[in-house]
This record gives sequence, structure tokens and C-alpha cells, in this order.
Amino acid sequence: MVDSKNMQAIEKRDVPIISRVRRNHGLEHATLHILSQRYPKQNLAGHSDTGGFWVIGDVSIEDVYEAVEEGLSRLKNGEKHLAVHRNCGTNFVTSGVLAGLVGATTMLGVGNRVRDKLERLPVAMFLATIALIFSQPLGFFLQERVTTSADPGNLQVVEIVVSRKGRMKAHRVTTRY
Repeated sequence: MVDSKNMQAIEKRDVPIISRVRRNHGLEHATLHILSQRYPKQNLAGHSDTGGFWVIGDVSIEDVYEAVEEGLSRLKNGEKHLAVHRNCGTNFVTSGVLAGLVGATTMLGVGNRVRDKLERLPVAMFLATIALIFSQPLGFFLQERVTTSADPGNLQVVEIVVSRKGRMKAHRVTTRY
């Protein structure tokens, strides 16, 4: 188990490439929070990497620019909650891994007959559901401590470029430090 002292040691040894992704990921989430408030019925998604992040959804480049600037400003002013998002892939992966491991482990029990497995299936489903419930706070914890950073540091937005593939619109937000 990683306690807060060990987590701080991990964060202090932050590798620059990981730090860039975490900061971009935090700004991506802040941007998506702001855009979601402005467009509550619009489906939006994002993806971060070392050079910036993508905002995928049918919004204007001007709206993305304003949301990025506001998100960066608000993160710099200490609104750390913006770096964590309920629809982050970290949450989905955490839930899937925990539920899958619990379900698979339950099904590996004694006896390999079909009847034995069918008898264990309700228990596996129940335990996988419990794992899903407990995975939600764990996913948020992992976002806060591992996959995002609420501290943008000297992160700067270089450019925002929009592209289309069919009806899908994607905005590339390029950053630098």
C-alpha cells in the first residue's frame, strides 16, 4: 500500500515526461469542465500527451481557446478540483480492472465443472459490483495523485488547431514549458 509519505516521494522524483503529461491532463480536465458548463448537452472527450491535449467535440475553436485560458488561469489560482473529472479514463480503467480481477478470482475457485462455475456466478457478480462501488473513490484518488496534476507550473499554450474527420471535430491544444 502506498501511504502519503511514499506518494510524496514518488511525486518529488517526477520524471519530466510524466510531469508534462500529468499537467496537460489536468488542463484538459479543466478545459472540459468549463466547456461542459457552457454546453451541458454536448458530448465532449479529451486525450493528453507530452505535447498537449485533444478536445473532441462539436464546439468552436474560439470556445476551446477561451475554456483553455480560463482553465489555466483557474488552476493557477488554486482551483485544484478542476484537474479531476468524473469521466476520466483513469476512473474507467480502475473500475474495469478491479471488477474484472474480483470476478475472475471468484470464478477460479474450487471445482471446474460447469455447475460449480454457475453456482459461483452470482457471487462473482455481487463481488464485482462491490468492487465497482469501491473503485470510484480509488479512481479519483489515482487521478489526483498519479495521472493528473492540478499545478500547471509554467505551462503555456502555444496554439490551438481544429481538424475534422467526417463529422467529428477535434481541437489540438499544443503546450510547452
